[in-house]
Amino acid sequence: MNPILADIYSTVIPSAPYLIAAYALVWAALLVYVIIVVRGLKKTEAQMAVLEEAVRAKGGD
Repeated sequence: MNPILADIYSTVIPSAPYLIAAYALVWAALLVYVIIVVRGLKKTEAQMAVLEEAVRAKGGD
C-alpha cells in the first residue's frame, strides 16, 4: 500500500466509529422527534373532531 494512503487511513479510520455513532444518534433523535410530533398531531386532530361534533350537536353549524 502507498505510504501516503496508509498515513491517511490511519488518521481517518480510528475516528470513523465516533463519526458513525454521532450520525446514528442524530438520526435516532430526529426519528424520535418526528414520532412524537406525529402522535401529538393525531391526538390534536382527534380532539378537533370531537369539538367539531360538539359544535354541530349544539347547533352552531
